[in-house]
Amino acid sequence: MTELDKDLPLRADLARLDRLLGEVLHAQEGPQVYQEVKAIAARTPEQRALPLPDTLSPKATTALVRACGLYAQLFNIAEDLHHTRRRRAHQIAGSRPQQGSLNRALARLKEDGVSFAQLSDTLQDAYVGAILTAHPTEVQRQSVLDGHRAVHKFLSQLGSPDITPEEETELDGKLKRVILSLWQTSEIRHFKLSVEDEIKNGVAYHPMTFFSALPRLYDRLGKEVTAAWGQSPVLPPFIRVGSWIGGDRDGNPNVNATVLRHAFTLQATQAFEHYLSELASLYRELSLSERHVSVSPALQALSDQTPDNKESREQEPYRRALATIEARLLGKAAELGLAVRGRWPVAEAYRDTAAFQADLATVADSLIAHGSDLLADGRLARLRRAVEVFGFFLMPVDLRQFAGMHEAVVSELFSSAGLEHYPALDEAARIRVLLRELATPRLLYSPYQQYSADTEKELAIFREAARIQQQFGTEAISQSIISNCASVSDILALALILKETGLIRLENGLPVSTINVVPLFETIADLVAATDIMDTLFALPWYQLLLKSRGMLQEVMLGYSDSNKDGGYLTSQWELYKAEQRLVQSFDKAGVKLRLFHGRGGSVGRGGGPSFEAIMSQPAGSVAGRIRITEQGEVIASKYSDPDIGTRNLEALVAATLEASLTTHPSCEADGPVFDELSEAAFKAYRQLVETEGFMQYFLEATPINAIAKLNIGSRPASRKSLASIKDLRAIPWVFSWSQSRVMLPGWFGFGSAVAGFIARHGDEGLARLQGLYRTSPFFQVILSNMEQVLAKADLGIARRFAALVSDRALADKLFGQIEAEWQKTHDAFFAISGQTSLLEQNPTLHRSLETRLPYLDALNLLQADLLQRLRANPDDAEALYAIHLTINGTSAGLRNSG
Repeated sequence: MTELDKDLPLRADLARLDRLLGEVLHAQEGPQVYQEVKAIAARTPEQRALPLPDTLSPKATTALVRACGLYAQLFNIAEDLHHTRRRRAHQIAGSRPQQGSLNRALARLKEDGVSFAQLSDTLQDAYVGAILTAHPTEVQRQSVLDGHRAVHKFLSQLGSPDITPEEETELDGKLKRVILSLWQTSEIRHFKLSVEDEIKNGVAYHPMTFFSALPRLYDRLGKEVTAAWGQSPVLPPFIRVGSWIGGDRDGNPNVNATVLRHAFTLQATQAFEHYLSELASLYRELSLSERHVSVSPALQALSDQTPDNKESREQEPYRRALATIEARLLGKAAELGLAVRGRWPVAEAYRDTAAFQADLATVADSLIAHGSDLLADGRLARLRRAVEVFGFFLMPVDLRQFAGMHEAVVSELFSSAGLEHYPALDEAARIRVLLRELATPRLLYSPYQQYSADTEKELAIFREAARIQQQFGTEAISQSIISNCASVSDILALALILKETGLIRLENGLPVSTINVVPLFETIADLVAATDIMDTLFALPWYQLLLKSRGMLQEVMLGYSDSNKDGGYLTSQWELYKAEQRLVQSFDKAGVKLRLFHGRGGSVGRGGGPSFEAIMSQPAGSVAGRIRITEQGEVIASKYSDPDIGTRNLEALVAATLEASLTTHPSCEADGPVFDELSEAAFKAYRQLVETEGFMQYFLEATPINAIAKLNIGSRPASRKSLASIKDLRAIPWVFSWSQSRVMLPGWFGFGSAVAGFIARHGDEGLARLQGLYRTSPFFQVILSNMEQVLAKADLGIARRFAALVSDRALADKLFGQIEAEWQKTHDAFFAISGQTSLLEQNPTLHRSLETRLPYLDALNLLQADLLQRLRANPDDAEALYAIHLTINGTSAGLRNSG
């Protein structure tokens, strides 16, 4: 079967969507807008960067923008469905397992001679975490996402092989109604998102995907390990979804103790509602009569306690037992103050999830002991796994705050207690006084002193975290992250705050912590210093004692976004790699287990790209069965809105973690000097650009950054303070803005100069060395593969139109000239190293995808530039601002990983 044949169902879906949206546009907006949209679709690649006709009215322009955006959204849905369709076709055909699948990962382990004992040991100590964050690049409203899911559902049903003509007509009508509804729904929020909104959005992915995906993934992993090794593994709950939403205060003044409590109330409510729903379904299914089955004494005891005393249930012990379990679960919900309804009177509350699990195990054991294994292996097994994974709190929430705020709190505590003037102390003195206070049970905080609002707020959120741990268990909040961590004292300052609020306590004079203290190293300088900081920390006897209370596990978070903003694409990637190598050696020497937390965004400029390849390219020893990765912005919706796609993405994380941990793969150590040389040159080229006088003016005027700041896509501001340099700007809007203007600068700038200089110094031998690295180094392969995707999505013709918006023409010509020259060098370098003659030569799927949507994306970008010019001429033009926001929305949807 040819690629064309394989894509026939997709082409049919695209044609159907094109027809239905065209009918809606013609009916709703008239023939002019409809014809303009058709003309855009017909533009050749050579025509796409040319200006669009300026004959449209402002209202028609807005309609055209909306149409292009909706086309891109609908095509995304069709492609996602097609990917699922192709995976199922491979499975049905018995094709070789695909990369990123459990089948292939386990087969690779088996081929490499990994024993069952080795695999089992790794699994017992494993942790694979996908952490949802509320970073503001998710521009889609939930109402729009609901519509997208309906389109997916009806398209999927239309693809059924036994659909009748009548059913097809009916589904076609349903699909058109959804498209009409989407057309008449506002894509843009007229209000600012609150943190509470973001919490609700994050929780919504559980009934949508995680409740079904995670238990099934555990089940598949267990069965596939058993099939390959002939032994059944014990799988701890090592695959987890976590969250920052409600606990991340870094730059977000809206997060406080009340918000953190709200997050857990909402999360717990969702968990309990799921469990009660599953118990109700089991109640309907397990109608077994004692006339036909026997039960265990433990099951009979549960049955005897039942609130379900109807005569019709007298001979149905499993239903009576399940009613008992439901009533006790309702008791726990009431104890936690959750507004959850049930069918039975509230009974004695479960003490914890272990007690709940014990009752579910009683049901399962009784079924198995009396010949009903099949009934224990379906819904009941999935529910038991769900309780193990989600607990009573649904997902753990991390706390995060930047080091400067922790320092301010400690400074005020010292001052109010009449101790040293903390800000005036050097690093050695800070460590000394912090260790002194950490070694004593005496608290610095006094209820009789007055403290600033910021200090009270910070202390309150940690106290609330301690109460949440007491209610839900310590796993509910087990991470406290220090952004911009740059010293040992930054880590100890947080430890002192944790001690002040009961999360670290002294038992028999020894420190015991219920939470991990996690440094986040973000800038290039911090990445370089990370190992020295950790070495100094591990040398402190007090910290060694603290680590013992945490099982000698230390998590370190690495920031991809800020390191890229600081040093550019290649330097950021290489410094992250080297930092991981050094940390592995440092932790091995100290006898401490390392868990890395990768702060990746959606775009390549923020560490994005396929997760499987990213994990497989990590340095040897840096994964070791333990990894956490952030899932941010619009990437959350694209990965986890659909259960099939969500399962596939979680599966890829697990597969990559197992492969990276247990198989051998090439190291970059021998090639370090080459990458050092490339990195140094790339860094120099990047810093030369961003330090050019007038660069910030160029960035502010040649991108839609100011319009993005006014778009209601998150609860956080775009910067911590006024913008004087890129240092003041958050990494997310920095990358987002370059994506919108189609420069994609954070994903490639500096690479071309680095390679050109390397070849100039080393000649043909140098080029051959780079070509060899491309064939053998997973690290270099990922660097070039991700960069290739960025180059394919970028368009310097469109970028030139944005550069024309800069008021200082000489500045615009100078800086765009630098960007254009580097762009050409980067293209030349990529083709010279890869041997390809065109972009995406080895990735026909992405090439097809871009070719489908680029006509609409290019039009959106050109319209955005025109609208920005119009808005700057008349800052009060509300229609222009609204239309700009629509272009941002549409471009983000079309690019899929823009932030």
